[in-house]
Amino acid sequence: MKAFVLRSYGPPEALELTDVARPVPAADEVLVRVRATSVQPYDWHHLRGEPYVARLMPGTLGLRTSKISVLGADLAGEVEAVGAAVTDLRPGDEVFALAGRGGFAEYARVGRDVLAPKPRSLSFEQAAAVPLAAVTALHALRDQGHLEPGQRVLVNGASGGVGTFAVQLAKAFGAHVTGVCGTRNVELVRSIGADEVIDYTAQDFTRTGERYDLLLDNAGSHSVRSLRRAMTPSATCVVVGGPAGRWLQPVGHVLAAAAVSPLLSQRVVVTQTSGYLPRARDLLLTLTELIEDGRLTPVIDRTYPFADLPAAMAYQEEGHASGKVVVTV
Repeated sequence: MKAFVLRSYGPPEALELTDVARPVPAADEVLVRVRATSVQPYDWHHLRGEPYVARLMPGTLGLRTSKISVLGADLAGEVEAVGAAVTDLRPGDEVFALAGRGGFAEYARVGRDVLAPKPRSLSFEQAAAVPLAAVTALHALRDQGHLEPGQRVLVNGASGGVGTFAVQLAKAFGAHVTGVCGTRNVELVRSIGADEVIDYTAQDFTRTGERYDLLLDNAGSHSVRSLRRAMTPSATCVVVGGPAGRWLQPVGHVLAAAAVSPLLSQRVVVTQTSGYLPRARDLLLTLTELIEDGRLTPVIDRTYPFADLPAAMAYQEEGHASGKVVVTV
């Protein structure tokens, strides 16, 4: 089968399209014929090996190359074969998954616990845009933010992958939602349900005098000290990410938020993939219900053919994508 293999850290061109052996599923795994995948910061952090400090931390970044040779955290496709312990799926079933790896290939071996039936109303391309970004948004808002109907929610970085899902999810859960984005995405964020939209090039949301019960920070454009100006005394701030950097960021921003959290009256929590990967299947099923009810729709900026996957990575790395960047396989 064909796969883009990463042998050493580098630019998108470091991804080598080559023939590799088709994986064989273990007893509790499923072999999926990949029809679509998506690219996102999680992938290019592994591609670049950045920030450098992360290579010294526990995880999937090694000193000289990623511990993941075939990237691609998200995928959607058809079941090709199942392991002996998988009894609820059969070849031909359409699925989507938060696989964590393997999506940049024609076939992927996926654990049963991170996979779910594909929403019937979505194409493979749309379904591949959902897993990591939407699961992150759901976990951050509901499980960490303890979102309740009627609360005032602000999403900083509302036009990206996580942000576009977060705006829609907060509305679906009955919140009053304010989205923060750049000028060109104001109408997009409004169209997906935001009650109010702040253009960060014209206004600093931490200095408007408005206060929010829950603040979801995808952008990392302000320190926690600044964010507190926009939070009610009992508010929660969930830090999802931060500005990209070669040496320290976004790790530095996230660690700083975690360090000051015990000193504050308001709650500040940091989202980590270890918090939701063990529950990925249940979270995907919840998202499917919202999708089928028409309350959640993936926003796709661009779609690329499989052969142009490095170009998709390069575009996503620029940081200007509105929603998700998808690759058909």
